[in-house]
Amino acid sequence: MSDLSEEMVAELLSLEKRNLIKNPHGAEQFEGWEITENGGSQWRVEELPGDCGKEFPDETVQSYFATSFELCLKKQVLDLRAEGYSEDLLDTVQPKITVQDWYAGRSDCGCIYQLCVSLLNESQETVQDFKPDPVSLEPENSDCSWSQVTHTFEGYGPGVRFVSFEHGGQDSKYWDGWFGVRVTNSSVEVQP
Repeated sequence: MSDLSEEMVAELLSLEKRNLIKNPHGAEQFEGWEITENGGSQWRVEELPGDCGKEFPDETVQSYFATSFELCLKKQVLDLRAEGYSEDLLDTVQPKITVQDWYAGRSDCGCIYQLCVSLLNESQETVQDFKPDPVSLEPENSDCSWSQVTHTFEGYGPGVRFVSFEHGGQDSKYWDGWFGVRVTNSSVEVQP
């Protein structure tokens, strides 16, 4: 920290760890989300635990986003400068950026979950991304409990200005309705 200016040290000390994702579990329907794929019966918000579902580990989370029989994806692009992180801080300190998401299937239908989180530059071109292989959930191989995926970006280099967070999926039996993967409690946090 000795190479940091007094201004950057003050900025680091003033930052609080917080979730930059708006409306992470659908309390405000789709407010803050851009629907990029809306297949089948389209996205829907449901109350926990939902039909053929399990309780969420955090009782303060009351709802989730449900996908359908064709691909459903939604995303948020977070402007780190608008969230209070200076270019100097992002380029010099390169604070860790931790993302997490929760997903679950149903006990009566298989589904597929996917996630892609990208760090973007000023032109919104990808600097670095995290895109794990899609996850297939089948009731006969899983108890349909909620699962968490977490990734931390670090040492990503100068120039990062935005974070794109996109997730979703679909069911694997093409049943009409909302039998696809369920997602909730997504988060993107810049570590001070």
